[in-house]
Amino acid sequence: MDEACPASLTDLCLSLVSSNLDRFCVKRADGSLCLREFLVFPQELADQLLCKMATEGLLNDSTVGIFRSCHWTRRVNADLTIADILRGLASNKECQDSLQRLVLNGLTMSLEEPSRRRFSSLQGLRSLSVANVDFYDSGLADVCALPRLESLDISNTSVTNLTPLLGCRGRLRYLTMHQLKRLEMTTAQLLFVLSQLDGLQHLDISDDKQFTSDVARQLLEQPGILPALVSLDVSGRKQVTDSAVRAFVEQRPGMTFVGLLATDAGFCDFLSGEGSLKVTGEANETQICEALRRYSERECFVREALFHLFSLTHVMEKPRPDILKLVVMGMQNHPVTLHVQLAASACVFNLTKQDLAAGMPVRLLGTITHLLLEAMRNFPNHQQLQKNCLLSLCSDRILQEVPFNRFEAAKLVMQWLCNHEDQNMQRMAVAIISILAAKLSTEQTAQLGAELFIVKQLLHIVRQKTAQVVVDATLKFTLSALWNLTDESPTTCRHFIENQGLELFIKVLESFPTESSIQQKVLGLLNNIAEVGELHSELMVPSFLDHIRSLLHSPEVEVSYFAAGILAHLTSRGEAVWTLGLPLRSTLLEQLHSAILKWPTPECEMVAYRSFNPFFPLLECFQTPACSCGQPGPCSTSAARTRPGTAACCWTRGLQQLEAVRTHPGTHADVLRLAEGILDSLERHRARTGQPAAPPPPRCQRHQDTQNEKDTP
Repeated sequence: MDEACPASLTDLCLSLVSSNLDRFCVKRADGSLCLREFLVFPQELADQLLCKMATEGLLNDSTVGIFRSCHWTRRVNADLTIADILRGLASNKECQDSLQRLVLNGLTMSLEEPSRRRFSSLQGLRSLSVANVDFYDSGLADVCALPRLESLDISNTSVTNLTPLLGCRGRLRYLTMHQLKRLEMTTAQLLFVLSQLDGLQHLDISDDKQFTSDVARQLLEQPGILPALVSLDVSGRKQVTDSAVRAFVEQRPGMTFVGLLATDAGFCDFLSGEGSLKVTGEANETQICEALRRYSERECFVREALFHLFSLTHVMEKPRPDILKLVVMGMQNHPVTLHVQLAASACVFNLTKQDLAAGMPVRLLGTITHLLLEAMRNFPNHQQLQKNCLLSLCSDRILQEVPFNRFEAAKLVMQWLCNHEDQNMQRMAVAIISILAAKLSTEQTAQLGAELFIVKQLLHIVRQKTAQVVVDATLKFTLSALWNLTDESPTTCRHFIENQGLELFIKVLESFPTESSIQQKVLGLLNNIAEVGELHSELMVPSFLDHIRSLLHSPEVEVSYFAAGILAHLTSRGEAVWTLGLPLRSTLLEQLHSAILKWPTPECEMVAYRSFNPFFPLLECFQTPACSCGQPGPCSTSAARTRPGTAACCWTRGLQQLEAVRTHPGTHADVLRLAEGILDSLERHRARTGQPAAPPPPRCQRHQDTQNEKDTP
């Protein structure tokens, strides 16, 4: 399916089911899940759901239980052996005569004598694959006696002698036998058997292990052998030369494919793979891509092809989604093979770096991002692989536009950050966390920030940079990450205070007095702390309050804005403020009131908020104008990411609060003026458009950097 097209309805429905199994299932006594009685899935959909759950990492001892139901396809019963299957087929007369193709790859082969003879009952069988099975000589003899057999795959089996193939030499057309690990025949004996298979059209004797046997060389040099051949695969076989391959192909004009990956051949123009003759090899892009397509299930060849692809992707200047799809296939088929994931992740970075990601379909980028995160989970201690994945994730297109599990991604990146000190990678890691945290729901942000080690690690980075008096991207992203993680998260705020965060941030303010971007991020976080009433007493530090007061009249409106927000929260609720004494509290309120009234009307949005929730307590302070108008026009709200309807509910409550402020008899004149200004603006909007004011559309959440300064990974 083209990743540039919308997902199919079937795929969307399967995603919904797989991610909400608790709604469609009940638990058995053993804890496994079972579909509710009224649910019945057709076999095709059952197979697709199984693949979907496997791809998304949702299969486990509990969820696999839903496939034990009789309503589901029997092919998912992992306990079946070849003997079980053959026993069932042998008992069905219709299957004996009509079954034409049977694939038993990877299943267990019983060594009991009765099971060996059951192949002979399948008289209609034309194609059989027993690759990666403990399949022996006696089974081969049984199979080769089948009267209609045309295609046989015995790759990676325990066959030692191929002589039984002579029993079907008049009808065998396709023979695949790569990596026969126990073959005991000499090269001469093997070539004799092959020379008798005059009708053979496809032969695969490739070898992942790259043994030094010269069987491929002698086969290519033997005149007249296999005259009907159209496809030959000798990948992994050394001692193969361009001249020998070319001569062999020219003697058989109908040939359409030759496999030469990990050989010494494939470098002449005749074998480029550009024409009607397809070639797997390592000489050019065409050969490498063909190898990734044909060998997607063979990890050694996938790794080999990806290794050579990496060299080519260094110089690619245009988006190549076709190649990225091939990389995806290799990663999906070999999720726990380190060398495949290592080479693939390096290729992904080259294919999606800088502007190349902009030309990739979003769905394809979503798939590759999921695979990168899976690789990070599977190999948490492999530093180079983790680096490759972080390099690919640190992309504006991926982080901002591509759908993936941002919560899990943030946790994985934080785990890496806590275990490594690489300065360059540290910058990218905190950049990723900063951007991801701004896109999480309030609940997810709180859950992530509640992990104490996360707060400690981020504070550790800030402490290092402050001690070095260094303002760089790492410091900025780290401050942004902390800002986002403390947003409407009291637990994270408490962790911040308990780990000497306040003392550290006062030092940051003092160390970088002219860095407005640093000041904004620090004050934004401290504003989050001030929103938590039970932490007010921790903020009643004279030196801290003095510093915040000094920033009320900062020429930087954003700095003044956040400083006012901190003081508004501290003076609006809680008893801690009274410890300052009435004169000092009154002075704070007067200064706050004066500063707010001098703010100019903002020309653009300064900060996007998740919700109005932090402001509702301030709007209730009718008698305290500095608090009620503490954060007026310079802010706007964005749609909350928690669940549908939250944004509309928050917006409605905000309008109700403003109306209450306007009609309350005790409202201060300045507060009344501001409230009426906002409500009048909304009324003008309604008159102009004919529609009531609605919540703004979703956008980046509260603590993305201001519009006049954009941090980039």
